[in-house]
Amino acid sequence: MLARGERRVTAITVEGPRGFNGRLRVPGDKSISHRALMIAALGRRPCVIRGLSDGDDVLRTRQAVEALGARVDVAPNAEVPNAGVIVTGGVRGARGPIYLGNSGTGIRLLAGLVAGFDFTTTLDGDASVRQRPMDRIIDPLRTMGAAVTGSGPNGSSAPLAIEGRPLTGIEHTLTVASAQVKSAVLLAGLRADGPTTVYEPVPTRTHTEEMLAASGVRVGRGDGLVTVWPGEVDPPDFDVPGDPSQAAFWVVGACAAPESDLTVEDVYLGPARIGFVDVLRRMGADIAVEARTGAIRARSSALTGTRVRSEELPGCIDEVPALAVAAATADGVTVFEGIGELRVKESDRAAAVAGMVAGLGAGCEIDRDTLKITGVGRAEISGSSTVVSHGDHRMAMAAAIAGAVGRASVTVEGFEATATSYPGFARDLSRATGWAP
Repeated sequence: MLARGERRVTAITVEGPRGFNGRLRVPGDKSISHRALMIAALGRRPCVIRGLSDGDDVLRTRQAVEALGARVDVAPNAEVPNAGVIVTGGVRGARGPIYLGNSGTGIRLLAGLVAGFDFTTTLDGDASVRQRPMDRIIDPLRTMGAAVTGSGPNGSSAPLAIEGRPLTGIEHTLTVASAQVKSAVLLAGLRADGPTTVYEPVPTRTHTEEMLAASGVRVGRGDGLVTVWPGEVDPPDFDVPGDPSQAAFWVVGACAAPESDLTVEDVYLGPARIGFVDVLRRMGADIAVEARTGAIRARSSALTGTRVRSEELPGCIDEVPALAVAAATADGVTVFEGIGELRVKESDRAAAVAGMVAGLGAGCEIDRDTLKITGVGRAEISGSSTVVSHGDHRMAMAAAIAGAVGRASVTVEGFEATATSYPGFARDLSRATGWAP
């Protein structure tokens, strides 16, 4: 029998080269989906959310807000049950621990959301989440007045027990570039006794402050800072666009593979989310972006190496596994600076990327916080290799794309991890390339 949160291990093999062609729509943006459910749960009227991500991470957040007292119903005529929902807010406290699976976003943001309520909440996740650093949210929430008890040798890991208390607004400077930490503090600030300000030396995703402002919350934004004031939350209905982090895999595949012309439709194009497009264009990628419709069109391109500076990495950090495939098939050297945060993702993603790239025959070197990939060109990507996902959905998808773009055979062990964010990935890979499992 499988343990809680455990999936049966599956493996697929993808052989190339295969062109990427046609049109696809990726799942709803995962980051926006999490926040839409949480903000709707704080509201006082029913809120319709359309286009939710259908991945396991967002399902866990949906179950979490239901456990806290919100009601979530399937919207009439929703083609996918999780994609169209009606949330009726009401946060009253959960009867037992809330399990967030593999979702680091879910556990960190919910910790902030519940910190100002007068009940105790226990938040837990799978083995991967239990290894991810939580002190970055524990410390500011304690400063605001919440009683947060972590686990592990240093008390800085999940499970987290949050005893909600009256909160005081604070000024907090991020020590790592993290939209999750910023969002946790801002959500807690909704129930503080005054304004809460977060300073971020490096810009991160702005979904939380944008969606709170759209929900009637007083939000102030300046150069490198965002402030929220406590108040009622009155969310509008939300339409969730396609996830750019998922689109990146298809864009890389189409640019790196021969005879490709692929369009990904209705993608979120907001700030700090499509940095991967800028990187690929510097590499020589033929990419057209239609701002009005959110369409990204990518065609076969001759790629060359580039440098991704540490200050721009937060805008494409989730896309590094996909960009590494582009780097392996490019001519020349691609350097990613400031990769320390990759080591505390669902896996040690830096090491996993290095292993995948080496298996493709490209050169790879990690020196402290720098990842250097020496590409060999897609024609030289050959032979066969096996990539183990280690439960990391982005590594599983990147490895599958790698198998399609060159003259290679890549076996992806732990392919089931794609269900975390993209349950239909194998289906769309078949549609775009003609690959058959």
